[in-house]
Amino acid sequence: MSALRLGLLQYPVERPASLDAYAQKLDRLVAEGAAQADLLVMPEYACVELGAALTGRNTADEPAELAAMVEAAPDILGIMQATACRHATWLLPGTLPMRAEAGRVINRAPLITPEGKTAFQDKYFMTRFETERWGVSRGAQPAIFDTPWGRIGISVCYDVEFPKHVRAQVEAGAWLILAPSCTDTLHGFNRVQCGARARALENQCYVAIAPTVGTATWSAALDINRGHAAIYGPIDRGFPEDGIIAQGTLDQPGWLFATIDPQAIATVRAEGAVRNHQDWPTSPVTPPAPASFR
Repeated sequence: MSALRLGLLQYPVERPASLDAYAQKLDRLVAEGAAQADLLVMPEYACVELGAALTGRNTADEPAELAAMVEAAPDILGIMQATACRHATWLLPGTLPMRAEAGRVINRAPLITPEGKTAFQDKYFMTRFETERWGVSRGAQPAIFDTPWGRIGISVCYDVEFPKHVRAQVEAGAWLILAPSCTDTLHGFNRVQCGARARALENQCYVAIAPTVGTATWSAALDINRGHAAIYGPIDRGFPEDGIIAQGTLDQPGWLFATIDPQAIATVRAEGAVRNHQDWPTSPVTPPAPASFR
């Protein structure tokens, strides 16, 4: 497998006036990224910046915004697919709320090939905002994706904070986990960041995060957006001493690029100073009993 040129976008949340305006913005951003990378990653809920245009409202309205985004989801996905084809690139264009069975709404991350073929990873663990206020439900279990660079996984935002979600993808062969995120405080961003770094350490894999940035007072879901893009790797031989492969500037829009190699993961798993990936327990740990003081 060859090395992968990866592009992560600190996505500038703006206020496109229409689907066409969003399409033009996406085209411009993908054109910039495709000139330097083979696989482009955008953040969770990035396209929800369309909510105000679709509802025609100047103030945030949570039910109206979600309903409008779900109704427009097929058209938005079509724009994403056409953009990937036009620039002949692999594209994870963020996530979008979509209708599932029994009328449920789920948060789905499409991974699109240069030919426009699409597979999805649903968000599995939901935040309190999603379940208690927005009405977005849990989606499907973790999946993996076969690419020219080997198998990769997608763990959307909150999902990357749960070891077993990522572990299921790694055990199925993933050497890279993509974690598109949307966080409105530094508390939230740092939870995602710490989760991503921990998953990279314990699985001896790469984990890449890409956030929304900026302020959008007219949006229920994208009101405030904090964070930076980053790629984390194992903290071991052949990698930086802090495990940080690349890192963007906090809250500043723009692309972050780095080249990562699946062979480096295979090597560190076999020859590292430690073998976190191999030493993961294969059976449940027995619950501890109180120790005896003597």
